[in-house]
This record gives sequence, C-alpha cells and structure tokens, in this order.
Amino acid sequence: MTTSAHPSPSSDPAPSRPIALITGVGRSIGIGAGIARRLAASGWDIAFTYWTPYDRRMEWGVEAGAAEAIAKELAEAGARTAAIEADLTDPDAPARIFDEAEQRLGGPVTALVLSHAESVDSGLLDTTVEAFDRHFAVNSRASWLLIREYGLRFRGAPGSTAAGPEPRTATGRIVALTSDHTVGNLPYGASKGALDRITLAAAHELAHLGVTANVVNPGPVDTGWMTDDLRESLIRGTPLGRLGTPRDTAHLVDFLCSPEGQWVNGQLLKSNGGAAA
Repeated sequence: MTTSAHPSPSSDPAPSRPIALITGVGRSIGIGAGIARRLAASGWDIAFTYWTPYDRRMEWGVEAGAAEAIAKELAEAGARTAAIEADLTDPDAPARIFDEAEQRLGGPVTALVLSHAESVDSGLLDTTVEAFDRHFAVNSRASWLLIREYGLRFRGAPGSTAAGPEPRTATGRIVALTSDHTVGNLPYGASKGALDRITLAAAHELAHLGVTANVVNPGPVDTGWMTDDLRESLIRGTPLGRLGTPRDTAHLVDFLCSPEGQWVNGQLLKSNGGAAA
C-alpha cells in the first residue's frame, strides 16, 4: 500500500473540515474522481483509494500519474488529501486504509463512499470460479469490511444520537454505488446486488451511531468503457437523450453527505435520467 498526501493551504494542522473516504478513484474521468471533486468543493477533506493493477488489466489501461493529479486538484480546492493505493482483494486492506486516512488527515472519517469495482464481463456459462470469487471479494466482501471498519471507528458529533425532545441528528454517511447489470455480466451484477443488501443493512444496524446509509445506481455513465454501438443504444433509451456524467452522480452523493440529506436513509436511489422508466 502506497500513499501520498497534499496538505490544504491552511497552516492549522488540526482538521477543520470533515473527512470523506472514497474508494475507486483511479482515473480522472471516473465517477469516483467526480465525487471527490464535488465533496472537496463542498468543504470535505478527501482520502481516496485506487489500484493500478486493475486498470492495467482493463481495456482503458493505466492513466499515468492520475492519483497525484487528482490529489493536487483536490488540494487546489482547499482539501487536505491522502491518496492510498490498496488491493481490496486483501481482507486486511480496509483496516489499513482507515489507519492511513486517519494518520494522514489527522481525524476520523465521517463519510464513506464506495465507488470501487471489479467489472469483467462474463455470463452464466463462461464465468470462471476465479473471476466469480474476485468480483465478490472486491465488490461485496471488501465493501462489507470497509463498512464494518467504519462502524467500529465512527463516533459522531456530540448529541448525534441523544434522546429527547429534539430530533436525533445523523452525522455519519455511507454511500455505495451499485449497478443493475445482470445478463452477460453475471459476477459483477450479482456481487453488486450483495453490496446493496450490505449497505441497506447498515442503515439499520448503524443507526444508533447516527449514520445513514444509501445505495446509488448512477445508470449509464460513459467513463471510457462503452463501445460506440452501446453508447448510441443507451442514449436512445434515455428520455433526456444523453448519458450520465460523473458530475451527475457526484451532485447526488454530495447531497446525501450534506446535513440536508440526513433524512434520506436506507434507500436504493436511481440517478439515471429516466433510463429505467
């Protein structure tokens, strides 16, 4: 696991902004990077993870220097940042990621955004056991371990779960990105379905901590993986006549992480321009 940190312009070493940990921020055009930019602009410090060997296996390849460039961009928006390269097939990685984020940014994580994914297309008949297990290790098991680690460490703001005449305030946030892919994408879709259940369970099991948990389905977002034919087909099937962008997803995640978003909890939200309508 490798790290890099970019301090904010502030000379005060103590964190004055809440900390968000975002997984899957390996490419500048990706959804994770879009979310990181939006949260940084909204006043969050950002720890993020990436895994270069995954990009190397995919058709888009490795974007050289992406983690450093993204961290620099977030720092220019006023955020303290920590870029953490982590292999999420390793069950010990989640605890190390939280340790690194807390050490680098000097405080606890308030929001956990899960935007990482293992996604290699295959169907019922041609999926290998190795591919099936790897998808579930990254998309399901690692997400559970990250959420569990978050729940073990989160303490919330004073009074966030206090009983009394005033409404309880939820200060912690978990947001997971999912997909409804199934046909021809079996291990990805099945492991994302498991992720949904894990995250929605957290909305209830971590409620006593003052934590909300939601799942967001971003719909069709072209971050470099679509063929021309697929892109045109998806555009025709979307009432707004376009594909989604990382910025579209980021605006929703930003709201869910804001104080105004605390009443939205335990939901699977579709942010897809009406593509499923």
